[in-house]
Amino acid sequence: MTMSNSRARYGTVAMTLHWIIAALLLVNIYLGLSFDTYTRGDPALPQVIMIHKSIGLTVLVLSVLRLVWRLVNPVPPLPAGMNPVLRFAARATHFLLYCLIIAIPLSGWAMMSVGPRPIPFFNLFNWPKIGFLADLPVPQQHPMHENFETVHVILAWSAIVLIVLHVCGALYHQFFARDDVMKRMLPGTKVADQA
Repeated sequence: MTMSNSRARYGTVAMTLHWIIAALLLVNIYLGLSFDTYTRGDPALPQVIMIHKSIGLTVLVLSVLRLVWRLVNPVPPLPAGMNPVLRFAARATHFLLYCLIIAIPLSGWAMMSVGPRPIPFFNLFNWPKIGFLADLPVPQQHPMHENFETVHVILAWSAIVLIVLHVCGALYHQFFARDDVMKRMLPGTKVADQA
């Protein structure tokens, strides 16, 4: 298997980024949904929030790398006989997922940038803030933080829906269409040219 994508399958770089980002997203969705299960003052909550923020920032960096890699490495084509509606749905879902894997952590970074608190990255160092947001006057900080939090939550729920659609699409290709679309992203599988 090569590092770059081919007409038949994704290369090792795309596969690696895909599966790492997918795993981190699932962990972060779980962590984000778990916030409400902690009682006020629970000493574990700040640690869970710090891990959630750090994973989100990692997803942001990896997602930008993945987008750049995709722009310079064309993806394998979808099967030639694929239904046009399904073809459109597949492309739209991929486009929206790319938008969300960048927009969700970006909105979180913006939310964390508002106010005086540092942004610890896995307690290794402080992540830089988005300058103009860190310098907002105090009266504007809380409303701006709330706005970014609302956006962050809406985007996260949108991602949950799209992830479910993406997984259903992959399972459809594997078990109903019986083509190699799902295998193209699985290491160690044999794939025929889809063109």
